[in-house]
Amino acid sequence: MQEIIQILKQGKDKLKEGGINTFSLDAELIMSHVIHESRERILARLVCDISDTDIEKYLNLIDKRVCGCPLQYITNHQEFMSLDFYVDARVLIPRPDTEILVENVINHCKNKKNVVLLDMCTGSGCIAVTLAYYIENIRIIAVDISKEALDVAKHNAKCNNVTDKITFIQSDLFENLDKKDIKSFDIIVSNPPYIESGEIPILSKEVKDFEPKIALDGGDLGLDFYRLISKQSIEYLKDNGKLFYEIGYNQGNNVKNILLDNGFDNINIIRDLAGKDRVVVSVYN
Repeated sequence: MQEIIQILKQGKDKLKEGGINTFSLDAELIMSHVIHESRERILARLVCDISDTDIEKYLNLIDKRVCGCPLQYITNHQEFMSLDFYVDARVLIPRPDTEILVENVINHCKNKKNVVLLDMCTGSGCIAVTLAYYIENIRIIAVDISKEALDVAKHNAKCNNVTDKITFIQSDLFENLDKKDIKSFDIIVSNPPYIESGEIPILSKEVKDFEPKIALDGGDLGLDFYRLISKQSIEYLKDNGKLFYEIGYNQGNNVKNILLDNGFDNINIIRDLAGKDRVVVSVYN
């Protein structure tokens, strides 16, 4: 057995040398993950010793982080809207930007009963699970093309005790939805792939080399999925149903025009805290 504080210092030094800006925090969180003790207890030196097996595991994970593997994939943890989500390389890591989308859907659903909602491109399930958790009277269908992503989403639904509110469907967009779902949704929400194909090579190493490309690539202009979902959602929304999108910071007007071309109106572009376009809400009549 060796002292944790010494091994922790080794981890911090390795990460710092590897150019990881958050080297101290990352080293502590990886240690917490390996020995199953809270970061607070480790820093307070309430846990002092670490086994040789855990040292080897810890230093291997430190090496993975130096190579650019996102911390969230190492610890299999990401917080989203105060809920805990399991994540790994099968799914995109939930971002704070997406909380703006979810908050707007929650606000819209206040005082509404028996909401029926479709989450298109569910990924980790962070949108569907969070909405199911915070909205009492809601039924959700969550769709993704990736079976692997759906396995993660189902796990997150189970861990957050909302499996009874969500039906998961593997489908290429609307392809495998049941005919009974036509004109059945009060809301369709989507955070689709929206990065321009040509921009992916210049993304950070953590994103371009480790997160699933299928969850990032939105085509030449990043708009492919907005075109497809906007066109196909018409068949599935109730009259006056709402479509909520997360968008890229420079896509507001382009997505608005796509929606107008497909018969949507009352289009509202919502900005994030940095003043950049982040969410588009529209109504189909």
